[in-house]
Amino acid sequence: MKTVILATNNAHKASEIAHALDFPGWEFKTLREANVQSDPVEDADTFLGNARIKAQAAHAVSGGMAVLADDSGLEVDALDGAPGVFSARYAGEDGNDAANNAKLFAALEGVPDAERTARFVCTLVFIDEDGTETVARGTIEGRIGHELRGSEGFGYDPLFLPDEYNGERTLAEVPQSQKNAISHRGNALRDLYAKLATNQEE
Repeated sequence: MKTVILATNNAHKASEIAHALDFPGWEFKTLREANVQSDPVEDADTFLGNARIKAQAAHAVSGGMAVLADDSGLEVDALDGAPGVFSARYAGEDGNDAANNAKLFAALEGVPDAERTARFVCTLVFIDEDGTETVARGTIEGRIGHELRGSEGFGYDPLFLPDEYNGERTLAEVPQSQKNAISHRGNALRDLYAKLATNQEE
């Protein structure tokens, strides 16, 4: 049995990862389940940098076990890529989803639909027991709407209109069963699966 430590305590995320990376003999444990204490400062200026910080920290603390970490967020073209790596704390360290969304709406006030293009980005860093690093990335393109709609998501999901639905539904109006097929994390996990499968065959 190969145990992979996930640099998260988010049970939903762990379940999604385990389902996507269903290699025979692999099991996935959150930091809490693996009894690993790891909470490094994520001070990189890219999603890759922050995912790597989390992966390397958990790999070191666990004594060299296989580790998978991710970092994700929203990039808005009209805001030069903001909120980017600050997506979770866009409205400040004490901010929340409502405050973040309100700040984003304010920043885009008066910006026409054609210029409200954006994407969710997810970067994954997998470090194997021998220290080999594999990086994967996934995105979902869309634009920012003018109102919050839907209850199936969190964060910026209620205001993000994915291109896959021609701007007719927000990501929070897409059932979870359909979301994994188009989401940035789903796309990143499929990219990682393909790369790891190739590595195992070599």
